[in-house]
Amino acid sequence: MGLERQTAGGAPEGHAAARASCWIQGGRVLVVALSVWIVLGAFGCGRGEGTGEVDFSGPISEWRHWGGTRGASHHSELKQITPENVRSLEVAWTHRSGDYFDGSGSSKVSSLQVTPLVVNDLLYYCTPFMRVFALDPETGEERWSFDPDFKERHGEGPYPLICRGVAYWEDSDAEPGAVCSKRIFYGTADSELHALDADTGKSCEGFGERGRVALREGIGEAPPWEYHPTSPPQVIRDRVVIGALVADNVRVDAPGGVVRAFDARTGELEWAWDPVPPNWPSEPDPETGRRFTPGTPNIWSIITGDAERGIVYVPTGNPSPDLFGGLRNGLDYYGSSTVALDAETGKVLWNYQYVHHDVWDYDTPSPPTLFQAEGVGGGVPGLIQTTKMGHVFLLDRETGEPLYPVEERPVPQGGVPEENLSPTQPFPTHPKPLHPLVLSPKDAFGFTPLDRADCRRLVESNRYEGIFTPPSVAGTIQMPHTSGGMNWGGVAINEATGTMIVNQIHAGLVNKMIPRAVADTLDESDFGYPNEYYEMKGAPYAINRYLFGSLFGAPCNPPPWGSVTAVDLRSGEVKWTRPLGTLRELAPWPIWALYTDYGAPAFGGGISTDSGLYFIGAAMDKYFRAFDVETGDELWRHRMPFAGNSVPMTFRLRKDGRQFVVIGAGGNPLGDMGDALIAYALPE
Repeated sequence: MGLERQTAGGAPEGHAAARASCWIQGGRVLVVALSVWIVLGAFGCGRGEGTGEVDFSGPISEWRHWGGTRGASHHSELKQITPENVRSLEVAWTHRSGDYFDGSGSSKVSSLQVTPLVVNDLLYYCTPFMRVFALDPETGEERWSFDPDFKERHGEGPYPLICRGVAYWEDSDAEPGAVCSKRIFYGTADSELHALDADTGKSCEGFGERGRVALREGIGEAPPWEYHPTSPPQVIRDRVVIGALVADNVRVDAPGGVVRAFDARTGELEWAWDPVPPNWPSEPDPETGRRFTPGTPNIWSIITGDAERGIVYVPTGNPSPDLFGGLRNGLDYYGSSTVALDAETGKVLWNYQYVHHDVWDYDTPSPPTLFQAEGVGGGVPGLIQTTKMGHVFLLDRETGEPLYPVEERPVPQGGVPEENLSPTQPFPTHPKPLHPLVLSPKDAFGFTPLDRADCRRLVESNRYEGIFTPPSVAGTIQMPHTSGGMNWGGVAINEATGTMIVNQIHAGLVNKMIPRAVADTLDESDFGYPNEYYEMKGAPYAINRYLFGSLFGAPCNPPPWGSVTAVDLRSGEVKWTRPLGTLRELAPWPIWALYTDYGAPAFGGGISTDSGLYFIGAAMDKYFRAFDVETGDELWRHRMPFAGNSVPMTFRLRKDGRQFVVIGAGGNPLGDMGDALIAYALPE
């Protein structure tokens, strides 16, 4: 489930030390003089300072929605910061909330994945401890803060604490200046939907129960960490539409993945979509209070909307448990799909599925991105859906029909006997899949002959027949990883040029199904990230999965292990692709200095601007980067105190004002964790 699932636990100290030791041993064979030369060349020497002159003639723009627009285009018309002056960017202000775990003496972890909003002359963002801050957008000075008295701040559970963002709404029926005529909505990790006065930060007393609505009603019994929202709601046509994360691979009868819409003024429930097949018999359980069907696909990622057409688009996850589907009995119907719902009624308008009978945790991770571009699909209103497989689907947003041919191709069969796998899976042809889909023993990677042989052994000893090779008792390589390919950061799309830019992770894992009789004899404490164990209670198997990596801790597939790619959606062809990130923070010096083009896992996404820039953090090496949209050249980078595993945003509020680019840099459990919200601008 995006970053949450892949960072569900912390690597044991012994494992981390062993991995570091292996990296160091490998590094001893490297030439120090060469590494110094690479450091000087790659990290700033001879780059020049650029020109910091500020042009005040350009447009102004807020950032009113999580992705810039309701359709999550992640593109801005701003152009004060240009390829010519971007090297002069400097930190304008930094805000520190103090809301993070440092990983010491506690199993609890946090990740600052938030994308702020700038609207109503304020910048709004939420923290992993579920607090909301309103800041002066140009100075970072606090205007107000709200603390929901988050009950589970020190509770248990496998997931990092995450709040990806808030939503803003204005009441068109309210008197100007009335209390709560402007509102901030967001969901918390203890499953409450809050409504705040956007001017003061105080709870809107008339919404729900004194400003909050309980989201666990009808869910049934479940610990707090098993069900809660992590992504911002979509507020459309005076309705607050919200889904929730459901923990992966815990049990067959996990909480249902219901999507609900609440009246933005009163908090009254307007509709609830229970993602079950048509004509599915409803069976509420009065003893547990469960009203919604257990085990249905959940909607943990970002919901987008088309206000003009009155449609919300929800990206769905897998039925429970993710890696075994033999007991689903048809609940796959809406799994791993995009589903279009009527915003006023919750009625399904159309649905399109990207993985049939998903047993790989290839849930739909990213926001369905809305666009309309001349020369793309006949210029009709479209939708881009990226996937963990590296597949990009272009659909008609009104009908759900593909804009270009999608082929149903045969895929590997077998796995475990209780499964009923789909014989085919859909493959887009425009653009073609962006993730490598082949791997053989000769492709096994290694820094040295020793770790290369170790990787070759893994390829030879586990089944791999290409993408969609099903999990098995003997062991199966899954490529791409459950983190992607592409993930929740989504794409940036410039509708004027038809250019889409997206980042990817290139790594794999090994799945081993464990028969229940054997699983019942195991001690779960013997497992820990990255050697994960999931019980899948109620299924005939548990699952053990771990990184498809060498004894040095590096992925066994060839680099790059992280990339950013620009695609011309008119032709469907790749314009350019570049490695994203370095091995800094993941490997000791001089290895990270020598291998500068290997890329690295990158969690988050980027934004593009009309001036021709693409901004992205995401990578584990703590750098915030700017790329040239046309060439893919890296034009600027700045090292932050923590990795920017989020999606940035940009704004400019005054004709005589500066353009700011803001990113949440809080790291994640795979590295340092922190709390820096950083704003960049050209010098005054």
